[in-house]
Formats: sequence, structure tokens, C-alpha cells
Amino acid sequence: MGIFKSILNKWQQSNLMLRIFAGIAFGSLLALIHPGIAPVSMLGDLFVGALKAIAPVLVAVLVTSSVATARAGLGHRFRTVITLYMLTTLMAAVVAVMGCFLFPVDIVLANVSGAVGSAPEALPDVFRNILREVMSNPITAIVNANYLSILFWAAVLGLALKTVAGEHTISSLRHWADAVSKVVAWIIQCAPFGILGLVYTTVSQSGLEIFTTYGKLLLLLVGCMLLVSLVLNPIIVGCMIRRNPYPLLWQCLKESAVSAFFTRSSAANIPVNMNLCKRMGIDEDFYSVSIPLGSTINMDGAAVTITVMTLATCHTLGITPSLGSALLLSIVATFAACGASGVAGGSLLLIPMACSLFGISNDMAMQVVAVGFIIGVVQDSVETALNSSGDAFFTIATDMRERLKRGEKIDIV
Repeated sequence: MGIFKSILNKWQQSNLMLRIFAGIAFGSLLALIHPGIAPVSMLGDLFVGALKAIAPVLVAVLVTSSVATARAGLGHRFRTVITLYMLTTLMAAVVAVMGCFLFPVDIVLANVSGAVGSAPEALPDVFRNILREVMSNPITAIVNANYLSILFWAAVLGLALKTVAGEHTISSLRHWADAVSKVVAWIIQCAPFGILGLVYTTVSQSGLEIFTTYGKLLLLLVGCMLLVSLVLNPIIVGCMIRRNPYPLLWQCLKESAVSAFFTRSSAANIPVNMNLCKRMGIDEDFYSVSIPLGSTINMDGAAVTITVMTLATCHTLGITPSLGSALLLSIVATFAACGASGVAGGSLLLIPMACSLFGISNDMAMQVVAVGFIIGVVQDSVETALNSSGDAFFTIATDMRERLKRGEKIDIV
């Protein structure tokens, strides 16, 4: 028993990122040597399942606790981070428009069979769906991981507790939040094994075929997303905090983007982002709300996907969008992307709505959606990595900005 505890302590004290990269390398090598080992793939399924299971509970408990115990002065930070989320999503769509005009690509349309869900036909449908989700049953919201509803009801419950709860109740609420956070920390310690399983499954099943068939389209999508992540977002944050943003960006990419890339779920990455914010000393009352909120409305990658796929379809069909209509598409993609959260392939399912701006038939648009699902193993992974790492990046930057304004000395890393 003593040996087991010693090994466990050494495991927990070692660098988590080194363990994750070791899992990536070992998973890739094992997939090339011996693909198709079910127990190895199951490691990834169990890890993602655990994160998805605990994330709704974590958000509900932390948001309720944070609102109930919130101090004055948080409102300004929330306004700042929400502005960042929406501004960068809009700018990501504009970057995608520029990319499509500079490097137009054709889509290899094919009749790909597969289950494709129904997509909203107009922007008002998106807003109706969002409002409907917000007002769903709070218990059902936790079971179905409906984060819009969880955020709303947790905030309402927190406000109610703030007015009626005694000190003992507030203390119990804090203990519950600490207990759930501890469970999350235990799960994150298993990340190297989970990432190993996810990498193994991806390498075993995908191969290199998608790179040869849809290489130019993938290059444009990934290129726009990398430009947003490595150039646009750091410029905005650098102007805001008046410091070099790249040390903070690398930290967020290492610890948030890597796990998000392989889990392909912003919801599953919420605990990872919260753990990163906690270790960097960010105010828990702030990040416990801004991180799950970001997973819902910070959709840079989704805006890029909707815009690029739509304009590539126009180019394939010989449609030449005007600059005005392309900018209108950027605005539509910004708001539509906010409705893509929490849905597998959600950004792809909104392509028909964007295509309708240019008179493209729904049947043709659904063929584009099918192509999106084919390249999704790369597109969705990069999109999720951009979205989720941005949640942490903007949350930490906003908190740092407020502390710098108060005259505190802060190490960026």
C-alpha cells in the first residue's frame, strides 16, 4: 500500500503536460503498430464521459455558489469578457471572409450518406431555439448538459440564496463547490490515459485520406483558425492588457487547446479551463461563470467554419458574393455560431441557413454539411481547440486587466 501511495504521489507531482504529450506519442505509435485494440480506445471514451458527466454539475454548483457569495465589482469584468467573446467571434468571421476572397477553393461535393440533423432555416429560428433552451427544466438541463439553461437557473438560484440564506447555508454551498472541484482535479489527473485512448482511436480510424481529398478546404479552414488564434486574439488581448500576450497564449494552448483538440467538446473542456484559471490565481467568482458562458457564446471556430464552408459553396457553384453580402454573412455567422454550442457538428448544421442568404438550395447545402462531417475529425478538433482555449485566454486576460488597473504586479505566465 505504501509503494502504491508513493507511485501515486510521484505521478501527481510530475508535470501534467509532459504526461499528456507522452500519452499522445504512445497512443500514435501504438495505433500505427497495432490498430483496433478496443480496451485502449475505451480509455478515451471513459475520460470524455467522465468530463461530460461532471461538467454540468460543476457549472451548476460553482455558478450558484459564486452568485450567492459574489462581491461587488464583478459586473464590469463580465461586460468586458462578453464583449471580447462577441468581438472576436465577429472578427473571426471577417478573417474567414478575407481568406475565402484571397484563396477561393472548390468543394468536392458528393452524395455522402449519413445522419444529418435538421438545421434552422432562418436566424430568428436560432434565437427562438436559444430562448427555448434557456427556459427548459433545470434538472433536465443538467442531465442533457444544456449550459444556457444551467447558467440561467444557477444564477437565479444564487441570487435567491444571496437574499435569504444564512451563513451556515453559504458555507455548505462553498463546501459543495470545493468537493465537486476536487472530483474534477482527480479526473484531470487521468488525462494522459484519456488522451492516449483518444489519439489511438483517431489515428487508427482516420488515416491520411481526408488530407488528400479535401486538402485545400482543410488548409483554408485550419489556416483561418490559426490566424485567429495566433494573431488576431493576441493583438486584441495585447491592446487590452498592454503586455506581451504570447506567454499567456502559449500557456492556454498547451493546457486547454491540446485537451480540447482530442476531446472535441468545449463542454468536456470546461473543467480543464477552470483548473487552469484556479492555478493561475483568477477570481473563482469570475471564472466559474465566464468559462461556461464562453463555451456557449465564444465561437470563433464555429464562425470560421460557417463562413468558409458557405463561401466555398458559392465559389463551387459560380456565385460571386458582393463584399456587402459577405460582411452580412459574417454578422449572421457570429450570432448563429452562438447557437451551435453543445451540439455535435453544430456549426455544420447551421451552414444551410447561411447558404440560404445566397439562394443556395437546401439539398445542395446538405451535401456541403456531409462534406463537413467527412473532414470533421480535423475541422471539429481545431475548431474546439480554438473556441475552448479562447475561453481561458480571455477570462484570464480580463481578470489580469482589472488587477493591473488596481496597480498589482502580475507575472503573465
